[in-house]
Amino acid sequence: MWARDRASQGLGMELLSSGDGTARVRMEITGAMVNGHGVAHGGFLFTLADTAFAVACNSRGPVTVGAGADIDFVAPAFEGDVLVAEARERTRFGRSGLYDVRIERDDPRHTVVVEFRGRSRVIRGVEEQA
Repeated sequence: MWARDRASQGLGMELLSSGDGTARVRMEITGAMVNGHGVAHGGFLFTLADTAFAVACNSRGPVTVGAGADIDFVAPAFEGDVLVAEARERTRFGRSGLYDVRIERDDPRHTVVVEFRGRSRVIRGVEEQA
């Protein structure tokens, strides 16, 4: 899935790792991602979290999509900040799952910027794309 994700890669995201129900994705905040208040636009932060969520919930093979998500903006991010989103599966039940994603600054303090909860759904009858 990551190899075909032109949107995330076009924003400069880098897949650091993925495994069963987990993923780590890094992105640097560029000048084009900063809003009128001088902080990272929430839409870009959501996209980073959503990308880590998508990789994690598709890591087991069946094609899985987001059914919904909630996001809490905990601290601002600024131009030049390098952020790391870490997604992990909390639980799966039937064709549904819950995933938590934390975005932190990639610096010595690892300041939490975002907390995100994603809800997934496996699509029936759709094989994993090669």
